[in-house]
Amino acid sequence: MKTKLLHEAYGKRTFAVILETGDEALSCLKTFAAKERLGGAQITAIGALSRARLAYFDWETKVHQPIEVREQVEVASLVGDVAVGPDRMPSVHVHAVLGRRDGAALAGHLEEAYVRPTLEIIVTEMPAHLCKAKDAETGLALITL
Repeated sequence: MKTKLLHEAYGKRTFAVILETGDEALSCLKTFAAKERLGGAQITAIGALSRARLAYFDWETKVHQPIEVREQVEVASLVGDVAVGPDRMPSVHVHAVLGRRDGAALAGHLEEAYVRPTLEIIVTEMPAHLCKAKDAETGLALITL
Protein backbone atom coordinates (compact mmCIF):
# COMPACT_ATOMS: atom_id res chain seq x y z
CA MET A 1 0.00 0.00 0.00
CA LYS A 2 1.29 3.41 -0.99
CA THR A 3 -0.32 6.62 0.24
CA LYS A 4 0.05 10.30 -0.51
CA LEU A 5 -1.61 13.37 0.98
CA LEU A 6 -2.89 15.27 -2.06
CA HIS A 7 -4.54 18.26 -0.42
CA GLU A 8 -5.21 19.71 3.02
CA ALA A 9 -7.27 22.79 3.87
CA TYR A 10 -9.95 23.84 6.37
CA GLY A 11 -9.91 20.57 8.30
CA LYS A 12 -10.33 18.49 5.15
CA ARG A 13 -7.68 16.17 3.70
CA THR A 14 -7.63 14.24 0.44
CA PHE A 15 -5.43 11.18 0.06
CA ALA A 16 -4.49 8.80 -2.75
CA VAL A 17 -4.19 5.21 -1.52
CA ILE A 18 -2.72 2.93 -4.16
CA LEU A 19 -2.88 -0.83 -3.67
CA GLU A 20 -0.89 -3.41 -5.62
CA THR A 21 -1.24 -7.07 -6.58
CA GLY A 22 -1.90 -9.24 -3.53
CA ASP A 23 -3.03 -6.44 -1.21
CA GLU A 24 -6.32 -7.12 0.57
CA ALA A 25 -8.29 -3.91 0.05
CA LEU A 26 -10.49 -3.79 3.13
CA SER A 27 -7.71 -4.53 5.61
CA CYS A 28 -5.52 -1.89 3.93
CA LEU A 29 -8.33 0.69 4.17
CA LYS A 30 -8.91 -0.13 7.84
CA THR A 31 -5.20 0.19 8.60
CA PHE A 32 -5.02 3.50 6.71
CA ALA A 33 -8.13 4.91 8.45
CA ALA A 34 -6.72 4.04 11.88
CA LYS A 35 -3.26 5.46 11.07
CA GLU A 36 -4.73 8.75 9.84
CA ARG A 37 -7.35 8.82 12.63
CA LEU A 38 -10.19 9.33 10.19
CA GLY A 39 -13.51 10.07 11.84
CA GLY A 40 -15.45 10.96 8.73
CA ALA A 41 -14.45 10.35 5.12
CA GLN A 42 -15.72 9.37 1.69
CA ILE A 43 -14.03 6.60 -0.34
CA THR A 44 -14.08 6.08 -4.11
CA ALA A 45 -11.95 3.72 -6.20
CA ILE A 46 -11.41 1.94 -9.50
CA GLY A 47 -9.10 -0.92 -10.43
CA ALA A 48 -9.21 -4.69 -10.65
CA LEU A 49 -9.32 -7.74 -8.38
CA SER A 50 -8.24 -11.37 -8.65
CA ARG A 51 -11.01 -12.46 -6.26
CA ALA A 52 -13.44 -11.02 -3.76
CA ARG A 53 -16.30 -11.66 -1.40
CA LEU A 54 -19.33 -9.41 -1.54
CA ALA A 55 -22.43 -9.71 0.60
CA TYR A 56 -26.12 -8.98 0.29
CA PHE A 57 -28.04 -7.94 3.43
CA ASP A 58 -31.09 -10.18 3.69
CA TRP A 59 -33.79 -8.05 5.30
CA GLU A 60 -35.84 -11.03 6.47
CA THR A 61 -33.01 -12.83 8.30
CA LYS A 62 -30.95 -9.69 9.12
CA VAL A 63 -27.84 -11.56 7.95
CA HIS A 64 -25.35 -10.76 5.18
CA GLN A 65 -25.46 -13.50 2.54
CA PRO A 66 -22.01 -14.07 0.92
CA ILE A 67 -21.40 -13.66 -2.81
CA GLU A 68 -18.10 -15.34 -3.67
CA VAL A 69 -16.21 -13.96 -6.68
CA ARG A 70 -13.47 -16.37 -7.79
CA GLU A 71 -12.31 -14.72 -11.01
CA GLN A 72 -10.51 -11.64 -12.30
CA VAL A 73 -12.93 -8.68 -12.27
CA GLU A 74 -12.84 -4.96 -12.97
CA VAL A 75 -13.82 -2.61 -10.14
CA ALA A 76 -16.37 -0.56 -12.05
CA SER A 77 -17.34 1.35 -8.93
CA LEU A 78 -16.27 1.27 -5.32
CA VAL A 79 -17.82 3.74 -2.89
CA GLY A 80 -17.89 3.92 0.86
CA ASP A 81 -17.40 5.89 4.00
CA VAL A 82 -15.45 6.01 7.22
CA ALA A 83 -17.18 6.85 10.48
CA VAL A 84 -16.44 6.43 14.17
CA GLY A 85 -17.77 3.02 15.18
CA PRO A 86 -19.44 2.06 18.46
CA ASP A 87 -15.96 0.99 19.64
CA ARG A 88 -14.72 4.60 19.00
CA MET A 89 -12.41 3.33 16.21
CA PRO A 90 -12.67 4.20 12.49
CA SER A 91 -15.28 1.99 10.83
CA VAL A 92 -14.90 1.39 7.07
CA HIS A 93 -18.06 0.56 5.07
CA VAL A 94 -17.66 -0.11 1.34
CA HIS A 95 -19.89 -1.29 -1.52
CA ALA A 96 -18.62 -2.35 -4.92
CA VAL A 97 -19.81 -3.07 -8.44
CA LEU A 98 -17.55 -5.64 -10.09
CA GLY A 99 -17.54 -6.29 -13.83
CA ARG A 100 -16.98 -9.73 -15.29
CA ARG A 101 -15.27 -10.50 -18.61
CA ASP A 102 -18.64 -10.67 -20.42
CA GLY A 103 -19.77 -7.32 -19.00
CA ALA A 104 -22.08 -8.81 -16.37
CA ALA A 105 -21.92 -7.06 -13.01
CA LEU A 106 -21.91 -8.25 -9.42
CA ALA A 107 -22.61 -5.81 -6.62
CA GLY A 108 -22.84 -5.68 -2.87
CA HIS A 109 -21.23 -4.92 0.46
CA LEU A 110 -17.47 -5.52 0.21
CA GLU A 111 -16.17 -8.04 2.75
CA GLU A 112 -12.85 -9.07 1.15
CA ALA A 113 -11.03 -8.12 -2.05
CA TYR A 114 -7.61 -9.11 -3.39
CA VAL A 115 -6.05 -6.59 -5.78
CA ARG A 116 -4.63 -7.48 -9.20
CA PRO A 117 -2.96 -5.40 -10.59
CA THR A 118 -4.05 -2.15 -8.86
CA LEU A 119 -6.77 -0.42 -6.88
CA GLU A 120 -6.65 3.38 -7.04
CA ILE A 121 -8.47 4.81 -4.05
CA ILE A 122 -9.27 8.44 -3.23
CA VAL A 123 -10.14 9.15 0.41
CA THR A 124 -11.66 12.55 1.17
CA GLU A 125 -11.85 13.45 4.83
CA MET A 126 -14.68 15.61 6.14
CA PRO A 127 -14.02 18.30 8.74
CA ALA A 128 -16.67 16.80 11.07
CA HIS A 129 -16.78 13.26 12.41
CA LEU A 130 -19.58 10.82 11.64
CA CYS A 131 -20.59 8.34 14.33
CA LYS A 132 -22.20 4.92 14.13
CA ALA A 133 -24.47 3.25 16.66
CA LYS A 134 -26.03 -0.19 16.69
CA ASP A 135 -29.50 -0.14 15.15
CA ALA A 136 -31.99 -2.20 17.18
CA GLU A 137 -34.08 -3.27 14.17
CA THR A 138 -31.26 -4.52 11.92
CA GLY A 139 -28.41 -5.21 14.33
CA LEU A 140 -26.13 -3.14 12.05
CA ALA A 141 -23.90 -0.25 13.09
CA LEU A 142 -25.44 2.68 11.18
CA ILE A 143 -24.43 6.34 10.94
CA THR A 144 -26.38 8.55 13.31
CA LEU A 145 -26.70 12.30 12.87
